[in-house]
Amino acid sequence: MATDSSNGNGHHQTTTSTKTPPTPSPLRFSKFFQSNMRILVTGGAGFIGSHLVDRLMENEKNEVIVADNYFTGSKDNLKKWIGHPRFELIRHDVTEPLLIEVDQIYHLACPASPIFYKYNPVKTIKTNVIGTLNMLGLAKRVGARILLTSTSEVYGDPLVHPQPESYWGNVNPIGVRSCYDEGKRVAETLMFDYHRQHGIEIRIARIFNTYGPRMNIDDGRVVSNFIAQALRGESLTVQCPGTQTRSFCYVSDLVDGLIRLMEGPNTGPINLGNPGEFTMIELAETVKELINPDVEIKMVENTPDDPRQRKPDITKAKELLGWEPKVKLRDGLPLMEENFRLRLGVDKKN
Repeated sequence: MATDSSNGNGHHQTTTSTKTPPTPSPLRFSKFFQSNMRILVTGGAGFIGSHLVDRLMENEKNEVIVADNYFTGSKDNLKKWIGHPRFELIRHDVTEPLLIEVDQIYHLACPASPIFYKYNPVKTIKTNVIGTLNMLGLAKRVGARILLTSTSEVYGDPLVHPQPESYWGNVNPIGVRSCYDEGKRVAETLMFDYHRQHGIEIRIARIFNTYGPRMNIDDGRVVSNFIAQALRGESLTVQCPGTQTRSFCYVSDLVDGLIRLMEGPNTGPINLGNPGEFTMIELAETVKELINPDVEIKMVENTPDDPRQRKPDITKAKELLGWEPKVKLRDGLPLMEENFRLRLGVDKKN
């Protein structure tokens, strides 16, 4: 299988896997009985995972199995599927091997916000490295295709803007965020090594900032922080200097990109994110305007290794997946506000 992969900053090479992919279950080739597609979603009780499960369950030919240890995920996110005949939920930590029969693996399991991954950095490294090894072992054993949700954090504090997939990044290997950044970089390495050495069918998505309903309310990520603060009538805390930028992709757009990547022929890595760029001050002012005009905006100290700029180059996603985000920030924020109001028990003022 020939794939396009990066060979340096901007140079591409074609890597050919030395092995043919492992054969999937004999059920796939049955003449008389077309079995359902069995899909494992690790981290499926989390924010992005549960939205992915919703989309996969809409297809009646899919059986979805979620494995989650509920470190940052919640059963509540999946409550509408519990008891459904095509749905199964397993309390499982991916750092332990999992022996099941599946056709596709969406490997999302990992704490993805600084509050959680700094709380237990060793666990974060183990999830990224041992968890990914275990899922690749499962893919090899049963001949499944596996998609890894990597992250824009692999680019670190980028010196190239916007970031294309060919950029190798600028990452601090010993900082407080390194458990996540370097963990995901190793996970990508493992994916490509299993692909080249064992012929595993791999897909890698590099996800940029994503927002939407079901985000953890106090997870330290900027959109959820601002919305929760605005709803509680607290000051919106912007980390200095406030000119650092992020790009925000609504979760339904992201899920669409993940499914297109899994179903298509490209290994990736492919950036998935919204190239619309906002400074933190602009974001705070937008949240204030849309949700609570009475709150103040307050500057606070920054956390170490906070990237100054983050914006995806989504040329590859457009060309190879026919994908680009559709939901604008001003349309997505009110949908998230509605969800946060319900969970915080805050009524809307007339």
